[in-house]
Amino acid sequence: MTSRDGRTTAPGSLLIRGGRVIDPATGTDGVMDVLLSDGKVAKTGPGLDAGGGTIIEAKGLVVAPGFVDVHVHLREPGEEGKETIATGTRAAAMGGVTTVVAMPNTVPPIDTPAMIAYVLSRAAQDGVVRVRPAGCISHERKGEVMADLAGLKEAGAVAFSDDGNSVMNALLARRAMINTRILNVPYVEHAEDASLVDAGVMHEGRVSLRLGLAGRSPLAEDLIVARDLLLAEATGAHLHVAHVSSRRSLEMIREAKARGVPVTCEATPHHLVLTDEAVGEFDTSAKVLPPLRSEEHRLALIAAVKDGTVDVIASDHAPHGPLEKEVEFAQAASGMVGLETMLPLALEVLVRSGAMDLPGLVRLLSSAPARLFHLAGGTLAAGSPADVTVFDPELAWTVDPRAFSSKGRNTPFAGRKVRGRAVDVIVGGRIVVRDGGLV
Repeated sequence: MTSRDGRTTAPGSLLIRGGRVIDPATGTDGVMDVLLSDGKVAKTGPGLDAGGGTIIEAKGLVVAPGFVDVHVHLREPGEEGKETIATGTRAAAMGGVTTVVAMPNTVPPIDTPAMIAYVLSRAAQDGVVRVRPAGCISHERKGEVMADLAGLKEAGAVAFSDDGNSVMNALLARRAMINTRILNVPYVEHAEDASLVDAGVMHEGRVSLRLGLAGRSPLAEDLIVARDLLLAEATGAHLHVAHVSSRRSLEMIREAKARGVPVTCEATPHHLVLTDEAVGEFDTSAKVLPPLRSEEHRLALIAAVKDGTVDVIASDHAPHGPLEKEVEFAQAASGMVGLETMLPLALEVLVRSGAMDLPGLVRLLSSAPARLFHLAGGTLAAGSPADVTVFDPELAWTVDPRAFSSKGRNTPFAGRKVRGRAVDVIVGGRIVVRDGGLV
């Protein structure tokens, strides 16, 4: 049996026994068993019978709905030297992620139904986890002509974004939001006013001044967020602000939510953990978009996660090779890999800091993104897809990019000692990671 996203569900049964089952969608948090059968969750409760199927012993581990990452760059088609659907989905599985939303800024961009079909076909052939593609808002991501949004959705697009670019034309943005509201699909904005970016390569502030590097003001983010909030309020479209990083943007989103504007947003682990100080002496692994900001913005982001302004955690996994990263800072590509470090970093900065409890983090990684992007999964309720992440929140390990399943090695976290890792990962009833290794 094959689903639309290309994942083959497994026959037979699989029992995950004796773990701490956390399912925010159903309010479940307790030691019990989870029985999977024929690619679905059959039952959750104590003392379940495996029925002759496979048993995974999960005592001392957390059993959660498979994580859903709504912001992943798989680089295929066009930049397979950086990542492929095969390697990117393996990295996702190792990070406990069972569904990824693939961003459309590939080469060529995913701006036609045929391109959506291509990604889904490649995912069916090579993917280890579920791949749900996003489609472009505009043709070739140029912000001039709206893409065939209805056709893209019909082909399988679950979101629309010109990620990497903002839609600078307000009339086009308004028309696109009207269409996304009708189609009931999120409008995902990379919020950055291109006219304010100039030659900026990192956060504008004390560190950029010390290094002599041109800065990117958070105003570039704030202006687009302010505009899009007004457009979302006027059109009723679901606006999702990608990788929000600015204190003022968070304040505006919080205020808009209080007025009933249909807006959500995501935070990345790297913006929660690091500041612009991570650039150090021109470390290109810390060059990302939006840039790592000052401590003021980082603390505001943590507070926004804590109070519910931030709806989901997403990796913004962005692999690059040495030709793009091992160059002068100003010429280096922006982005870092994040699928395989998302869980331990989120545990560190949110749970161990006391900002939120473990069920709260599981919600941000599973049920919330699945619900907001209308994706199957995100819960262990009976009848839901058998996508499960079993993880050890205390397992200590050291980040070694050479051991990544991703092709990307571009991370500023190399050598960092962390705790928390996926141990067993099941997608559609099939075990794809067992005892911390790919099957």
